[in-house]
This record gives sequence, structure tokens and C-alpha cells, in this order.
Amino acid sequence: MFSVAFAFIVICATLALLSCEKVNVPDGDGAVVVKGNLRVSVCEIEKTPFASLTRGMEPVANVCTRLNFAVYDMGGLRLKQVNQEKGNANFGVAGFQLEEGDYQLVVVGHSANGNPTMTNPEKIQFTNVTGYTDTFLCYGEVNIGEEQVDYEVSLDRVVALCRFIITDDIPAEVKKLQFYYTGGSGAFDATTGLGCVGSKQTVTFDVAAVGEKQFDLYTFLHDLSGNIALTVTALDASGNELCCRQFDVPMQQNHITWLSCAFFNGIGSSSTTITGVTVNTDWAGETHLRF
Repeated sequence: MFSVAFAFIVICATLALLSCEKVNVPDGDGAVVVKGNLRVSVCEIEKTPFASLTRGMEPVANVCTRLNFAVYDMGGLRLKQVNQEKGNANFGVAGFQLEEGDYQLVVVGHSANGNPTMTNPEKIQFTNVTGYTDTFLCYGEVNIGEEQVDYEVSLDRVVALCRFIITDDIPAEVKKLQFYYTGGSGAFDATTGLGCVGSKQTVTFDVAAVGEKQFDLYTFLHDLSGNIALTVTALDASGNELCCRQFDVPMQQNHITWLSCAFFNGIGSSSTTITGVTVNTDWAGETHLRF
């Protein structure tokens, strides 16, 4: 009698587990079916990558390698999150099973080495370890009722880019270039798309391995425009400093600031303040600075 009752309990528990939320469930053909009463689809990315500098639509997988979907209650408590990488089944589509009510939805597209911290919608944070990349955002409020909600989202760029270009030859003893900058933010408020912390951002490039002379530095500005204080340091194989220069760089959200210079012309330390800036205010505009 005991064994029969125990078996019944086990069966009931198993059925209860199977009835829990299953957002992505394989069907008979091995494809993934997105389930839930809220289904979110990234339908477009309005602004193409900075390299294109043209208005248009790009498939999401051509623009970013990671997508993060998060649902919060109206008080900012995170309830559910789905992280996706390029190549995952149904990349760009996520499902959530939610009770009736109002929610905040945040979708972030990027190509960092890891996922940002998304505990709080007002502080979506990347770090020096995960890296800073072209980043796109959609924030919205969603009401869940009796009927299923299919929500198509468009992502907007929320970063500013400093593109640093070296016009002279990189000495053979230089193995790495380190870029340290303040004035921007490594985190942003999803409700505004603006930076929300005072970050010390650091990016290091192995120039010996890639042989590049163009280096992209991303940040979230605290307003639609602002300046970053940039320090560029050349390092040898042992990490010793060979030369260092400092720049005050004007930036705008969804704009590129190009810095071109003969960086190694006269090895030593110097400070450069940039003046006489002209900004192209067209979509994905550019600022060209040469010194």
C-alpha cells in the first residue's frame, strides 16, 4: 500500500514539473518552438553598424552576436531573463510565461565577450572583462491580459564611438596598445538609453598579433553629447610603458569621432587637447579630428 502511494506521489511531482514554464521546446522535427503568453521578436535594427554609415535594415545576426531579453515588474524587480548567442535556435525570438499585469521589457543587442548585468533596468552594465561593443536597445512597457501578446521590437544604437587611427608606423618593440578613458559609462539606464555610472574603461589591443592601426572605443554617454578623457599607452612584450599620450575627445551618441595622428612621431609623453571640431549631424554622423 505504501509503495503504491509513494509511486502516485512521484508521478504527480513529475507531472507538476513538466507543467512548469517551457519557453523553448523541441518539436518532432528538432526545431525549437517559442512558447509563452509573451513572445518577443527582434524585427529590425534601425541603425546599421558604424562601418556602413548608411541608413537601412540589417539582419540582427549581422549586427550583434548576443541578445539579452529581460522582463521586470513595474517596480524594477527582474522576473525573467533569456540570453542568446548567434547560432542559437530562434536567435532573436524569446518567450515568457507571465501572470496578467504590467511589465517592463528590455532587449539588448551587442557583441561583447559575455552578458551584461541586468538585475536593474536602470543599470545595464558591461565591464572591462566583457568588453564594450556596438550596442542596441529596446525598452518598453507591456500589458499581459488573457490573450497572448506578440511584441515586435526595433533596436536603437545607444553608444558613441571613438575610432582611433595611427597614421605612422608602429615600432617593432610595441606589442600592445592600452586605451584608458573616463567621462563615459560602462553601464546605461534602459529607460533613457544614457550612461548612468562614472566608469574607468580600459581596452587593450595586441598589435603584434593583428597588425591593425585602427582601434574602436565604445562608451555610453551621460547625455546625447559629452567628452571623454583618453590616455593611450604603448607597451612592450613585458608590459613596460614605451610612450603615452592623452586626449580630450568630444563624443555624441550614435556618432563616430575619428582621431587620426602620427602617434609615434617623437617617442615620449605628451598631452593633446582637441579644438575646432566640426560635427556632421546626419544620421550616424562623423567627427574627423587630425593632429
